[in-house]
Amino acid sequence: MKIYGACPHDCPDTCGVITEVEDGRAVKFYADPDHAITQGWLCAKVRPYLDHVYHPDRLTQPLRRVGPKGSGQWQPITWDEAIGEIGTRWRAIIAEYGAAAILPYSYSGTLGLVQMSVCNGRFWNRLGASRLERSICGAAAEFAVEATLGARRTSRYEDVSHSKLIIVWGHNPVSTAPHFMPHLTKAQRAGAQLVVIDPRRTRTAKGADWHIAPKPATDGALALGLAYVIVAEGLGDEAWLAEHTVGWPELRARLAEYPPVRVAQITGLSEAVIVRLARLYATTQPALIKIADGLQRHLNGGQTVRAICALPAITGQYGVRGGGLAYSASGYLQWDGETLKKWAECPPPARSVNMNRLGAALLGEVADPPIQSLYVFGSNPAAIAPNAGQVVAGLQREDLFTVVHELFMTDTAVYADIVLPATSQLEHADLHKAYGHTVLAYNAPAIPPLGESKSNWEVMGLLAREMGFAEPWLHQSADEVIDDVLRATAVHNPALADVTLERLKAEGSIELRYEPDVPFADGRFPTASGKVELLSQRMADLGLDPLPGYTPGEDDGENDGRFPTEESLNLISGAAHHFVTSSFANQAGLLAHEGEPFVEIHPDDAKARGIAHGDQVVVENGRGWCELRAIVTDAVRPGVLASPKGRWSRLGNGRNVNWTTPDALGDMAGQSTFHSNRVWLRKAKIEDQRFTFDASANNL
Repeated sequence: MKIYGACPHDCPDTCGVITEVEDGRAVKFYADPDHAITQGWLCAKVRPYLDHVYHPDRLTQPLRRVGPKGSGQWQPITWDEAIGEIGTRWRAIIAEYGAAAILPYSYSGTLGLVQMSVCNGRFWNRLGASRLERSICGAAAEFAVEATLGARRTSRYEDVSHSKLIIVWGHNPVSTAPHFMPHLTKAQRAGAQLVVIDPRRTRTAKGADWHIAPKPATDGALALGLAYVIVAEGLGDEAWLAEHTVGWPELRARLAEYPPVRVAQITGLSEAVIVRLARLYATTQPALIKIADGLQRHLNGGQTVRAICALPAITGQYGVRGGGLAYSASGYLQWDGETLKKWAECPPPARSVNMNRLGAALLGEVADPPIQSLYVFGSNPAAIAPNAGQVVAGLQREDLFTVVHELFMTDTAVYADIVLPATSQLEHADLHKAYGHTVLAYNAPAIPPLGESKSNWEVMGLLAREMGFAEPWLHQSADEVIDDVLRATAVHNPALADVTLERLKAEGSIELRYEPDVPFADGRFPTASGKVELLSQRMADLGLDPLPGYTPGEDDGENDGRFPTEESLNLISGAAHHFVTSSFANQAGLLAHEGEPFVEIHPDDAKARGIAHGDQVVVENGRGWCELRAIVTDAVRPGVLASPKGRWSRLGNGRNVNWTTPDALGDMAGQSTFHSNRVWLRKAKIEDQRFTFDASANNL
């Protein structure tokens, strides 16, 4: 029997998949050949998905901690016991501190309308728990794009065939948007030029016609420098700017601050490179700039994106097939907010806690009331959150009651008081909209839940009953939720007019169509002015610089005097090729492909520190340290280190790169700043073996 579904992992492609089932067990898992985007192939991460579903370490029953936190000592309990204990502890916390002392922590471990979006809202809003500001990924870019263009809209993948120039900026689609790559390759074969801008020579950069490697966090200055050259040489489209933008005279005046000589000093690029790129971009049309979220995980990330957004406006390339900006399709379909969250039927919203500050929040930064309980689902903060040492210290608080709903005993689950077994994508229903395209896909459950595992939404219903909440919208089936949200959203989104739950179940996926089919081709932008807002009143009202600009975004590494400032390096921690952040990072085959945890270092920096290829090295700063294997390579520019994110600390030597990353917030929307990370690197010594870790099984 074939069951049609969708990949739930955090990727813009949201692939269509087929599971073949025999006697209640999935025996084959592969790409849907008829899915408009997937077209019959899956990425390296998801192809072995059955190894994930049937992994021997899957959690299959609720567990209660019986030893010290982190000791791995557990007692199996029933679901009734687990839910009852959670309810008892929560009622006591609410009586003493109020419901805001309870914090849900979740992100994109499982995407989906029901299992993520609705689960992020309804129950917690009814409970009155603290809200989580989910800004770890793309908050600054989302805010910047919406402030400038009014909405996040992007062209279809296949429209890149019309591009004559593609600039992939701070983005590695070979690893993070693989189904865009066949279209890009086709465009290159037809004569399009590919420029990749990245401090590291990524897998995507290896296939480029030109790789440009600026210093990290200087991309905004580079964009403004390109604009300076374009304007100075009369290569802009003044007529388009006059008709379709607000604030062009003000921005043009600011560009005088960014001549190539200054931008070269900031970026570490030569003036010749800056001028050449500006001329290439301005004289090649259509030209597409493609960005993703890694670009803005800096202290100045929002303004970086604002500056890049200005370039297609200056050259009149918005609304041109094959031109403009490719970022996200999320603005085409926004679920009806009230149906998702049920705010009107809940207590007034409680305070908001920024997820990037989780460690600080658990250790007292949030104090009125203090966080007394943490409920984690769809995420693994001990591995993926910044400043992981503080996160782990917070999780070790004896007075913190922590519940983790998970498939595996993750870095976070090991510190829980109660662990609940979660379903995989093959074991629950959901509806998926992508952020790279506009295909809507229904995921039908293919197999019964393994052991006693339950979906996020099913557990929310159990918790609601335990807390005495009888509202029907807390006890709907997944399909009932999907049906309600589809109907409510169709009222204000005509593309859903003939999209029903029944049709989705029958067809599996439906490609939504929007007019115009090229973003902004009608010359209208959903901003307050109806134009590209180069000068944003919305930002001015928030006390932000209303014009694109550049402010150096430098981290001090929380240096307490132990490290020589002049020897510091900038560590960037982009996506691993074989993991989706920490998802799949416990899967033997994918771990083997990814290899031993490593850090890339330029030969000049390695020589200065007496480090040879293959040496064990310590990466450290005032926040923490981790041990990695040195890869000496010119794939990173001097002064830069690169080490992929996503490793589980408990499967290594007890730490990963996030023990060094900052939890400072970016310039907009509470954004994470992982890549603004100053570190020091040295060869490991025997005495560095400061942490002994048993990575054996779960010790149930």
